Amino acid sequence: MQLVWPAEEHLPSYVAALERGWSPDNTRPEATIREQLAKIAHDPAGFLREMVDREGKGPPVVMPDGSTVPRLPGYRKWMWDGEFCGSIGLRWQPGTSALPPHVLGHIGYGVVPWKRGLGYATLALKLFLPDAKAEGLEYVELTTDPDNVPSQRVITANGGVLVERFVKTAQHRHGEALRFRIDL
Repeated sequence: MQLVWPAEEHLPSYVAALERGWSPDNTRPEATIREQLAKIAHDPAGFLREMVDREGKGPPVVMPDGSTVPRLPGYRKWMWDGEFCGSIGLRWQPGTSALPPHVLGHIGYGVVPWKRGLGYATLALKLFLPDAKAEGLEYVELTTDPDNVPSQRVITANGGVLVERFVKTAQHRHGEALRFRIDL
């Protein structure tokens, strides 16, 4: 498995994953699938450009509660083993490692269900951490639900240390979460 930049040659496999029910957004999965398939059908090149937005100039981000917040600089890479396996993304605030309160973590990732258990998320995070350091971050924070033990294993396998157990804000529909930090 390798990380690749979202590109036209990988797009059909990405679309196939969406059509099979995978979503890059675990807080609004069905809506995100519909939105992304519509964007790809309307403007595939534009969709691919939105995957890499280092200036945060893209459209506002829709939060789980339906509110919107300004987009941070960020980008996604896709996990690839000959077909689309998942995605991993980075977001940050220029000039600081801190994040605004509405952003739960610097890095988010997801593996398609039919590729889980192969170590792809652990490897993707390992390969991705140098990207975060190259953006000037001193550390990255990642959050997960307390019952998502596989994600916790991915994070701790990459040097993540549990920082806190907290309750998400109303924007994130409350619920408990765990925050991990990986020093870069």
